[in-house]
Amino acid sequence: QLQLVESGGGLVQPGGSLRLSCAASGFTLDYYAIGWFRQAPGKEREGVSCISSDNRIYYADSVKGRFTISRDYAKNTVYLQMNSLKPEDTAVYYCAAHSSLTASGYYYCSAYVEYDYWGQGTQVTVSS
Repeated sequence: QLQLVESGGGLVQPGGSLRLSCAASGFTLDYYAIGWFRQAPGKEREGVSCISSDNRIYYADSVKGRFTISRDYAKNTVYLQMNSLKPEDTAVYYCAAHSSLTASGYYYCSAYVEYDYWGQGTQVTVSS
């Protein structure tokens, strides 16, 4: 069974940090583009950060300088390190995989591109 599983969400105070993990089972992420998306209540899903299959990286302006996406090939996992968290970062975070995406940028990290696999999501709440 091919699936993605996110973990690492939780409740954190403003200014705190979390590291989200996106682990794949049933397939290897080596040649996949991976996207982190989030959806807050009452808002549309938005792309947060994406890494193409050849490791080109995109960050949304709202998280640039605070979030870092990375791959661990040995663990078949992609991470999203989130620092200096703000209340507006509160959302359900999803990871998704695309089998043949070598481009990077806003368009490729958005709802315009259909990703092949999605995780179930992990809640991130930033509140004091």
